Amino acid sequence: MEDDRSELRWGVEQRLEFIEFRLFWEGHVNRSDLMDQFGVSVNQASTDLNRYIGFAPDNMVYDKSARTYVRGSEFKPQFLEPDASRYLAQLRSVADGILDREDAWIANLPPYAATPTPVRGVNPATLRSIVGAIRRSEAIEVRYQSLSNPEPRWRWIAPHAIAFDGFRWHTRAFCLTDDYFKDFLLSRILDIRGSRENEIPADEDRDWHSEVTLEVGPHPELSATQAKVVALDYGMRGGKAKIKVRRALLYYALKRLGLDTAPEARAPQDQQIILINRNEIISCMRARGAQEATP
Repeated sequence: MEDDRSELRWGVEQRLEFIEFRLFWEGHVNRSDLMDQFGVSVNQASTDLNRYIGFAPDNMVYDKSARTYVRGSEFKPQFLEPDASRYLAQLRSVADGILDREDAWIANLPPYAATPTPVRGVNPATLRSIVGAIRRSEAIEVRYQSLSNPEPRWRWIAPHAIAFDGFRWHTRAFCLTDDYFKDFLLSRILDIRGSRENEIPADEDRDWHSEVTLEVGPHPELSATQAKVVALDYGMRGGKAKIKVRRALLYYALKRLGLDTAPEARAPQDQQIILINRNEIISCMRARGAQEATP
């Protein structure tokens, strides 16, 4: 069976994954689902369903009354690992207008809402220039508005990566003006007017290529029941969870998790988690100069 799978074309394997996705999440799939999603013919849709049965005969059975294939009682995934994060990300992408409804694999979207976030004004042309500079290993001259200066300044930067802090998009770059690696918010890049060869290899950005591990646990002042609930929320084992983060993004990770202040700064029910290896992380921050990465 493995040899047969290795010979599948990409498009065929994608349709088999789709069949399995629908079976797992919706409990049923039929020819029209494949036809609508991929634009294939009736014969091709029937061939795909039969091919899937050949690989996993116990995963679906035909329900004559409903005129559709339904998930079998012995269902075991063969083509994808069911992933709640993937499902929820797809749900959010559709609801936020990032993914068109017809491109989603979810048949029946459940009602969904999210707390609103301000739209970040990232210019598409700016993003294109940043990505292009990364691909070509170039330095570019940008007009950047920082918090520390009232007026925008022109400066040369050599971007090598894109980063997201959970709220805003950045580019990680070597700043030729300040002579070290730092983060630049894409929304604050107002203009780009030139490029040149970059002589600073991205490998020298040690903070980007190094990781630190945050060890988090329930706030010690929570009740035993509350601590169990928090442990469940964060997938903790043995009373703690380990979260790996690039050292360059450490500041943002701590801020987003509410770990950038002392545990006693907020009520236990509000803070909920603490940083178990706090001293180690503080030492790491001090080694980096304990500075905010965004200029």
